[in-house]
Amino acid sequence: MPFTLATWNINSVRLRVGLVEDLLRSEQPDVLCLQECKSPVDKIPAEAFAALGYEYMVARGQKGYNGVAILSRLPLEDAGGHDYAQLGHARHVAARLPNGVVIHNHYIPAGGDIPDREKNEKFDQKLRYLTELTKEFSATPPQRAILVGDLNIAPREDDVWNHKQLLKVVSHTPIEVEHLEATRIAGGWVDVTRADIPDGLLYSWWSYRAKDWDTADKGRRLDHIWATSDIAGTASGSRVFRDARGWEKPSDHAPVFATFDL
Repeated sequence: MPFTLATWNINSVRLRVGLVEDLLRSEQPDVLCLQECKSPVDKIPAEAFAALGYEYMVARGQKGYNGVAILSRLPLEDAGGHDYAQLGHARHVAARLPNGVVIHNHYIPAGGDIPDREKNEKFDQKLRYLTELTKEFSATPPQRAILVGDLNIAPREDDVWNHKQLLKVVSHTPIEVEHLEATRIAGGWVDVTRADIPDGLLYSWWSYRAKDWDTADKGRRLDHIWATSDIAGTASGSRVFRDARGWEKPSDHAPVFATFDL
């Protein structure tokens, strides 16, 4: 039976609960993975989502920062959450669907402004997070799994508005791209979005700093949906719901969608 999954860095689930409700009503994904919820779990407005049919939620949260949640119309079993790189942050949560597929929702550290791990602790944390993921996947290759989230890296030249200008900008530097690719390969993950949309510029994030983000269109594809190779072939319908970036008081990220027939 097909199910549609979306991932969205919401940049405060309580501040933007109305936007989440709008997305659930208009696009009706079966599963919605949120990052940067900025809320303890008990403060996430789960009742509002349940009223729209999303009765199931697994989440990890903390006050004011980070936080990840998986909302679903399908039954979910909590499959844990790991503190990668031992940062003490709520950046990962996993849930198991009735068909046995495990969804991993990640909010990888942004990495600060300076792409030098010796001068910038946040950049070092980002690379350590990815290194730990790579080691885990190498030791225990995942099966029947989906990995989504704000991975905070735009890996391809056509995932950014200007490849040459952004080579020294955090999120598109060669060392970040190399670490992300090592993580992907170690787990046998397929970039579902690019499997469906192999060519052309594609973004999921536009800075708040732009006066007219839509016209300037200086975006980056920071939000990803991956699947293990044993199920990646069942994915279709990938898209970025760009309209959400233009909603009132929006997140600076747009939701990314894919449908799986499992």
